Amino acid sequence: MWITRWPLPALLSWLAAWFIYAAALFAGLSPGPALALGAAVAAALAWLHGERWRRLIVALGFPASVLALGWQGGEGLTRGLLWLAPLALLWWLYPRRTWSEAPLFPTPWGALGRLPALAPLPPGARVLDAGCGVGDGLRELLHAYPQARVEGVEWSRPLALLAGWRLRGARVRQGDLWADSWTPFALVYVFQRPESMPRIWAKACAELAPEAWLVSLDFAVPGAVPVASWQLSSGQFVWLYRPVQKAASKTAN
Repeated sequence: MWITRWPLPALLSWLAAWFIYAAALFAGLSPGPALALGAAVAAALAWLHGERWRRLIVALGFPASVLALGWQGGEGLTRGLLWLAPLALLWWLYPRRTWSEAPLFPTPWGALGRLPALAPLPPGARVLDAGCGVGDGLRELLHAYPQARVEGVEWSRPLALLAGWRLRGARVRQGDLWADSWTPFALVYVFQRPESMPRIWAKACAELAPEAWLVSLDFAVPGAVPVASWQLSSGQFVWLYRPVQKAASKTAN
């Protein structure tokens, strides 16, 4: 249903909180208690979302907008709605379709440092960061495989341009990671969402060569046995798979 597609639920939650805040001010409540009331509404609506990062966005978006604008009531609705301008900018930078697939979280420094020993690649092998965001995963892939042809694909055109500008050693383009063929790649790296992993796995098994690798940060493939996995200092895990040859597990220590 269209009304449940992110980030529309966040927008509706913020509007509800703004309405409660404005109504409280109109009823004579002082700005402090009115802000607390609106924030309580936003926090309550945030718990309707299953993922922590979405809860934080919904809960913090309203009080942050009020404090940033310094809106104190009696100055008209127009100024109170100025917070929609940065939301529109965010929507342009990070389109709705991208919101529905994965949040914009960076790959930590050194996260992929073990890959060369566990998944060696010949010089000139093609490596893909599928959904590269602003390029942090590309940075790690370039460090891990300096002789490889590192590429990135990103649905958001502004983010793809930024990633290409940041990582001159990688080839970055705007595109659809689901529509692209993964057949030419020796390794594909993803940092997606738990809900996306079965689809990622199906695509990898259908398109990657038997000797190719799939690497996932944070989220394992349900029901698939990794070739190796290791935990980062941040608590996150890196999962390494052979998509076609479902190799026996060998957890790296």
